[in-house]
Amino acid sequence: MVEQFRRARLPGQKEQRREAILGAARRLAEQAGVARVSLGDIAREVGLAKSNVLGYFGTREEIYLTLTMREGTQWAQAVTAALREASGPDAAAVALADGFVDRPLYCDLTTHADTMFEHNVTVDVLGVYKRWAISTYFEVGRLIAAACPPMTVANGAAMVMASAAFAAKLFPLTRPPEALRELYRREPDIARAFPPMRPTLTRMLAATATGLIAPATG
Repeated sequence: MVEQFRRARLPGQKEQRREAILGAARRLAEQAGVARVSLGDIAREVGLAKSNVLGYFGTREEIYLTLTMREGTQWAQAVTAALREASGPDAAAVALADGFVDRPLYCDLTTHADTMFEHNVTVDVLGVYKRWAISTYFEVGRLIAAACPPMTVANGAAMVMASAAFAAKLFPLTRPPEALRELYRREPDIARAFPPMRPTLTRMLAATATGLIAPATG
């Protein structure tokens, strides 16, 4: 737990408080998973009352939506670097899949962004998040299109959206509850129906990229 803060008055102090709250939320999510972290947990971790936390973020969901944008920006930076060296749908799929699998926190945040975080924040917060998402989709989508001609930029952006959807579906399978782990031990045939995330995500994205490549026109 970080040291208790005095009342933040100056801009630098307020930013320090926001960063401490985000850091606490991040640590707890990495330890327990996003869905299991409450606002009270974050407040205790950072050493504040819940009412004080709400002075910096309107809701728990706003905290995690902010982290989603931060982690997503880092994901985009890593993926764009890989895509600049990629050629063809298979290579583009590897770049996208590796970006997700190597960032489990971002996978977890992505899993809950649309179904949880967007449901308890203000219109202004949603506007910031949606503008960020659109910008990220098209920034990465342009490089996907460049790696997979004659794919359009719009279809490249659609592939980014598809990659997030696939990752959100596959990621929970990497963290099965104890009862499900026991079932897999007892019945390996069931376990084999849910293969590891990286090869599965890569295969799904390669197929999606191939389907999104528009036919060349004369």
